[in-house]
Formats: sequence, C-alpha cells, structure tokens
Amino acid sequence: MNATKSENAFSFADTLNGENEFDSDEDDFESENEIEFENEIEFENETEFENENSGEPAPSFSTGKVKKKIIEVKDLDLWYGNNHALKNISIGIPKNKVFAFIGPSGCGKSTFLRTMNRMNDMISNCRIEGEIYIDNENIYAKETDVNDLRKRVGMVFQKANPFPMSIYDNVAYGPRIHGVSKKKIPGIVEESLKGAALWKEVKDRLKDSAFSLSGGQQQRLCIARTLAVKPEIILFDEPCSALDPISTRKIEELITKLKKEYTIIIVTHNMQQAARISDYTAFFLSGELVETGKTVHIFENPQDERTEGYITGRFG
Repeated sequence: MNATKSENAFSFADTLNGENEFDSDEDDFESENEIEFENEIEFENETEFENENSGEPAPSFSTGKVKKKIIEVKDLDLWYGNNHALKNISIGIPKNKVFAFIGPSGCGKSTFLRTMNRMNDMISNCRIEGEIYIDNENIYAKETDVNDLRKRVGMVFQKANPFPMSIYDNVAYGPRIHGVSKKKIPGIVEESLKGAALWKEVKDRLKDSAFSLSGGQQQRLCIARTLAVKPEIILFDEPCSALDPISTRKIEELITKLKKEYTIIIVTHNMQQAARISDYTAFFLSGELVETGKTVHIFENPQDERTEGYITGRFG
C-alpha cells in the first residue's frame, strides 16, 4: 500500500473542524482541552511511527516500548468455547491519553476491553491465555484481588445503568462498600458529580431518583459513580451510542477533560468520534489487532489496506 495519503482517506482535519453530526443550531463543540498531537509521549525507539515512507505496517506499542505505559498486553488469546475471539493481541496503552478501539461489529474490541478489568471472568466458557500488566502487575495472576482491580479499572457501559436509588446514593455506593467513612462521603459525591460535569444540574435534587434524569444525565451519573472510587483507568464501551448529539457532545468534552487525571480507553463505532477525542487508535478485525498508532496517522495515512477500507466505509 502506498504510504502517501489516499485520495479516499478519511479527512482527519475536516473532522476536527466540526464537519460531522454535531452541525446544528447549538454552539459549536469546543473542548477546553484541544486534542494535540505535537506533544505526544516519547518513544525509546525513535523510528516508531516515523518511517512513513517505508511502506511497512506501523508496529504495535509493545514493539516500540512506550514510556509512561500503564497497560501492557502480551500475546493475549481468548476463546468462548471453541470460538477463538481474540488472537495473539499485544499492545501498550499510554498513561493519561484517550485510546480508541474501532472495528466492525463482532471484531472483538469490546471483548478485549473487558479483559482489562476481568469482566469476562463472569462468562463460564471463557478461556484466556497471555498476560495483561497494569502498573507492571499481571492482573491474571492467581493472587490478584479482582474487586480491587475493578476499583482501579472502572467501566462505563453502552447503556446508562443507574441503580434504583437516589442520585446521591448512586455516587455514594462505591465509597460505602469500600469502607470510606461517612464523614467523607458527601465531599466525594460532590467532587465526583463535578468531575462528571453534572453537579450544577443536580445539586438541588440529590434525593431524587436517578431514573428521573435524562439519558445523557444518567450516563454522566454513571461516570460520576465510577469516579467516586478513584480509578486509575476508565473503560468506555460505546458510551454515546444511545445518546442524542447534544448529550454525545457533553460526554466527549468530558472524556477529553478526564484524561488529565485518568487513562481512558473507549470502544466506538463512530469514526468521527474516534478522530475527535482520541490520541491513539487501534483497529480490530475478526479478533485480530490489525493496526495501531496515533489517531492522526491511522485516519490520514493507514498502513494496512484493511484499515483504510474500514475508515473510508468500504466495509463494516
């Protein structure tokens, strides 16, 4: 495949300029923290992603030794019974970045996301081989405390799933079960709701049912509930798929802000969303990691024909 930008390649610049589904009478979407690619993390291997004229596929992060790497996956395979759902995945996830997983339905991206906090443990016929390290600890080691892992690695699901209780109690639930003192909980609730950009909208109705909130507010409540237990990493599994464009805009702006304090991994079918908010992107197909790199490179100069075919809409 030619290393120069294809005539059919996805226009990354146009996406960031707002030519997407957010065109409306509302104010243009402007994040306070613009996505910047100039000041990315350094690589020990200086040739990583730079030799664009070589015609060679971009290597995975595990090849290039990313500095400040918080997650490292090595030779991961996963089966559901006889179905080989993930095949020899190796990748590194850098700290305090937004990393998007893209690919067609059934490609394995959500399955892979769930390996990072061992949600797949709940599936009886699931078998995993390989290693996942978070802060240099193998999370599949026998001595791993899975409850502690899921505190460190929070998850926000495709559909908002508030608990059948008040707004306040939804956010307080995590700290309570982890033994936080009652005196500290009100402050944690306020801090978490502010972190999820929801405090101003609910501060006078904290005793109301969580189900009284709109869909977008419920999703931000779930984000606040995740923030309340102070994770290091937040996994988002298509968090905007059921939301309207205005609510989606708020979630995207929030994710861009959250990366200051958290490492964010998001699964999305929305190519414009991946281009707008992610620093890095990985493309999955049929259980394989096809290509990974800086988002601007993946969308403007993909090294694999399958990646280009997907992001330009020829399949998927």
